[in-house]
Amino acid sequence: MSRVVFPARVLPYLLLSPQIAITAVFFYWPASQALWQSVLREDPFGLKTTFVGLANFRSVLADPNYLQSARVTVVFSVATALLAMAAALWLASAAERVVRGRGLYRTLLIWPYAVAPAVAGMLWLFMFNPAMGTFAYMLRRAGYNWDPLLDPGQAMTMVVVAAAWKQISYNFLFFVAAMQSIPRSLIEAAAIDGAGSTKRFWTIVLPLIAPTTFFLLVVNTVYAFFDTFGIIHAVTGGGPARATETLVYKVYNDGFVHLSLGSSAAQSVILMAIVILLTAIQFRFVERRVHYG
Repeated sequence: MSRVVFPARVLPYLLLSPQIAITAVFFYWPASQALWQSVLREDPFGLKTTFVGLANFRSVLADPNYLQSARVTVVFSVATALLAMAAALWLASAAERVVRGRGLYRTLLIWPYAVAPAVAGMLWLFMFNPAMGTFAYMLRRAGYNWDPLLDPGQAMTMVVVAAAWKQISYNFLFFVAAMQSIPRSLIEAAAIDGAGSTKRFWTIVLPLIAPTTFFLLVVNTVYAFFDTFGIIHAVTGGGPARATETLVYKVYNDGFVHLSLGSSAAQSVILMAIVILLTAIQFRFVERRVHYG
């Protein structure tokens, strides 16, 4: 194996410097500002600042609305991650069985990932809007009283499906790549031994794509916590009655709508800690069930 040798010691650092600068400016600096603002109490115009220590955190954790948002976030994140990964895995398995037009089939499934979250939310809002949505009209004709603007359960269902639909294409890409890396000889040998398609999937395919599944579990968890803000904002705005107000949307409401800057900063720090903790737990315990090699 050939070894790459840089002509100068400074060159590697110069190549890394753009990424380091971007990470420092757009992640570490905002994170440090959030940590500092979380221990301050500021008026909306920034004219008066008071150091309050952990008072913002105590106030946030004692707020019933925040605890409600935490429960909503758990339900929303689990439902979105499971639905997005299950649908993507099923589509990837179906794509492997397509003989003619496989490239077109995969391309059509990848396209939704190019849609911005806010645009995806508006698409689902228009389709299921109780006043003018096509699918809402079909549901009413079928005798189902569809009104996600007033029914909390229907609103949660709509944002979960919209968020999962946006993420399916991303998961599909990785599942297809993982399945293509499985040696065909294993599948053919199992088929010769009499194993059906379902048994081959559960005993051969699923264990061999476990590393990819674990990676997507982490990615989908982070996606559900952070990247679904645009979908929720476009579809329900956190309503009705805070039924779809997740933690990240509450940060926006308290900080940009109600101008409670200290509370919003404390919530963002708590949210960052939750995601870091969940990721650490997944790597510590879930990874034990992953088979590499």
